[in-house]
Amino acid sequence: MNVLVCIKRVPATGGKITLTADAQEIDTHFLGFTISPHEECAVEEALRLVEALPGGGSTAVLTLGPAAAEEQLRDALAMGIEHAILLETDGREWDPTATANAMVEVIRAQRAAGRDFDLLLFGNEAADTGGYQVGIRVAHALDLPCVTGVKELEIRNGVAMAKREAAGGREIFEVTLPAVITIKEGINLPRYPSMPGRLKAKKKVIEQTKPQWNNGGLEKVRLKLPKEQEHQVEILGKGPEAAPKVVELLQRLGLV
Repeated sequence: MNVLVCIKRVPATGGKITLTADAQEIDTHFLGFTISPHEECAVEEALRLVEALPGGGSTAVLTLGPAAAEEQLRDALAMGIEHAILLETDGREWDPTATANAMVEVIRAQRAAGRDFDLLLFGNEAADTGGYQVGIRVAHALDLPCVTGVKELEIRNGVAMAKREAAGGREIFEVTLPAVITIKEGINLPRYPSMPGRLKAKKKVIEQTKPQWNNGGLEKVRLKLPKEQEHQVEILGKGPEAAPKVVELLQRLGLV
């Protein structure tokens, strides 16, 4: 079985987000970057699926982003992914339609070259934009079945059994491969890349291509940061003398 995982380079969780002066992009000068958490779980799931199959298989990872996104591809390679593909852009944010179109072109080119994928894994949504769209758009363009928000996945005899949480229980889907599955964070606990894995990842060749920008029909006017929430802190005291005030506060809140 051949598995392709599509990932995205996103600002590290907890980093303070600032915008460029024209409010068109995120100022990345003081940000760290990582693989979007849902997609990191998708990388781990791909490795587990291939490891569990009697016949094994191959794994590949794909991302669309700036040249610096090579770092996230090598992180995936260090985890155990075998191949990596970078769709290099000039760094601007591509809308979901343009992103999906570029990925579909590469997947079709890979198929024409003899590397067909039985399973396409995506994160349920990107940690920065939260669009929930790319995996579904790729599935539609390739005319493949798609299950989203998956928290449990099993492959049996060419059929994917996917489970996701629903009100009052779980929904279970069975889809014939090839298929597209969007993975939700929490399906697994991603492994840490080992030192030998990182050393091997540095030596691996990353396949690169530069997709042409195609307007997806959406136009960005500007970015806007949400208003920061204000918090108030009250220090009740230090040591034993603070105990009466803690009790008084709990009584005021109706907790005791």
